[in-house]
Amino acid sequence: MKKQLFIILIACFSLTVTATATQAQTTEKQATVHIDGEVTSPLAINDADLQKFTQTTVVRKDKDGHDHTYSGVLLADILKKAGVTLGSDLKGKNLTKCLLITASDNYQVIFALAELDKAYTDRIIILADQMDGKPLPTGDGPFRVIIQDEKKPARCIKQVTGMKVLFAK
Repeated sequence: MKKQLFIILIACFSLTVTATATQAQTTEKQATVHIDGEVTSPLAINDADLQKFTQTTVVRKDKDGHDHTYSGVLLADILKKAGVTLGSDLKGKNLTKCLLITASDNYQVIFALAELDKAYTDRIIILADQMDGKPLPTGDGPFRVIIQDEKKPARCIKQVTGMKVLFAK
């Protein structure tokens, strides 16, 4: 009797561990970036959603001077989908809006909306999910902002989890 009870307990424990591991793997694959603040349509974008946008590539050097090709989506395209003021409406008071991007470790960077808008700049800034044709390395991804031609990498924020559109004060 004790042996049967022991076997049942072991089986239950195994099922619980397996279910928890499966849930953890699913959660890891479902990483999302939340876009909110001064938007008309808040978004939560995961990797599958990102693939629905037009993909763009940026070549950027790493700290050792090696070129890497990043692919992802223009931040402006994501913001347009969220209903952020861009294009011909980005004038006057709207020019005081900025985008605060947050990483999983709470590191934050900020961009003026005009830095992201094709009406104001030719600079390419993307939310990348791939480097050299492969998913971003664990320490960088699953999502990373990549800025074309910026001299220092400080705003190429890794492990992006959120974007918030705010008025500067």
